[in-house]
Order: sequence, then C-alpha cells, then structure tokens
Amino acid sequence: MTTITSRTRIKICGLTRLEDLQDAITLGADAVGFVFYAKSPRYIQPAAAAQLIAQIPPFVSTVGLFVNASADEVHEVVAQTSIAMLQFHGDETMEQCASIAAAVNRPFMRAIRVKPDTSPADLLKYDSDYRAASRLFTGLLLDTYVDSYGGSGKVFDWSLIPENIAPRVVLSGGLSAQNATDAVLRVRPYAVDVSSGVEHDKGIKDKAKIHAFIAAVRLADSADHAHAKQTD
Repeated sequence: MTTITSRTRIKICGLTRLEDLQDAITLGADAVGFVFYAKSPRYIQPAAAAQLIAQIPPFVSTVGLFVNASADEVHEVVAQTSIAMLQFHGDETMEQCASIAAAVNRPFMRAIRVKPDTSPADLLKYDSDYRAASRLFTGLLLDTYVDSYGGSGKVFDWSLIPENIAPRVVLSGGLSAQNATDAVLRVRPYAVDVSSGVEHDKGIKDKAKIHAFIAAVRLADSADHAHAKQTD
C-alpha cells in the first residue's frame, strides 16, 4: 500500500516590492500576501499591489490581509487588485467575515490570535462555527496574540492545536528558517505563513532568508515522506 504524503504549502506575506515578489515565486512560494492595513509597516497601496499582482504567473495564490476594514473598503481593494483570497486579521465578527466575503465573492481565512489561555476546544469551535457560517470559509490561520494587529513575530504554544484540524490550518507567528522544520514536523499544518522571519527590514524581504525558510519547510516534508515509506 502506498502512503500519500502532503507537501506543506508556503505563503510569504507582507510583500511590497517587485524584486521580493519575484524572489518568493522563483524560490517556490505557493501564495503571496499583501497587507491592506494602513497602520502596518508592510502596508501597500491597492494600486501598487495591483501592479505587482499583474506580474504573478498562474497557480500562485494572492491573499489580501485586512484589519477591521469595511465592506466598501474590501470591495475597492478587490476591484483594483483582483486578489484571490481574503485574510481577516482584526476584530471582525464571524458574521462580518462571512458577509464581506459574500459581497465580494472571495474565499477567506480567519486569523485567530492564540492566547496562552486559548484551549484546543476553542480552536475546534472556531473552525466548526466558521465552516457552518460560510461556504467561502477556507480555514483558520493561527498566529500569536499580541496587542497590535498583523504579524506578531512571536511563537505560540503549538501543542494547543488539535490534531484533527491541524492538517487544514495555516500556521503563523514567529516562524523562521530556524524553527520551520520543527514546526512542520510537530504540527503538520496544511500551510505555513511567514513575514518578519524572512525580512532584513519591515516590508523588505531578504532573498537568502526566503530560500532558507522554504528549504527548512521542505526538509520537514522530506523527513515526513521518508518516515511514511519506512512504515509503508
């Protein structure tokens, strides 16, 4: 019997420059993220994002990150950029996420900022409730709780992630080349999301760090594949 092993998808978020976008794609990113939150140091104007997105080849997903944006604001960004997916990263209610996604007809992820007192049952309920609320919900993105919005640059307790939803979550929060292999082997998420971990300055990516991060994720995938073959 052949065991099917998965390839962990990789999203590089907070892109603001064409050269960084090209590096991310060339090095193997599956998805690229653009921050449409004006208070973020990684904020990009929709018109500038549209210029970058126009350079993206087929089969690379584009994700727009929003924080407490109105339906009109999201609609305007989608109209200008044609981003493929929404990522709600603020205090939006489940109903607001579902309503905005339906209004612009885009699938969405819900970022959950995991606190020390967040329980596995809480995460299971989030996943179940959002799936019941909207056909456009694709999954949870799990990040570390901090007072500010957007990327935290800090790791949370991965053991809080229930095993039965881990294969469909996007793992974020403090990931880098130094811990990505361990993160993937321990959590086995569907995808990982990185921003500050591949930068040399906020909003400015580092090609060598992107390469090292992607290599670290692939190392975990290879180890997982080798283990599966041994137990076949």
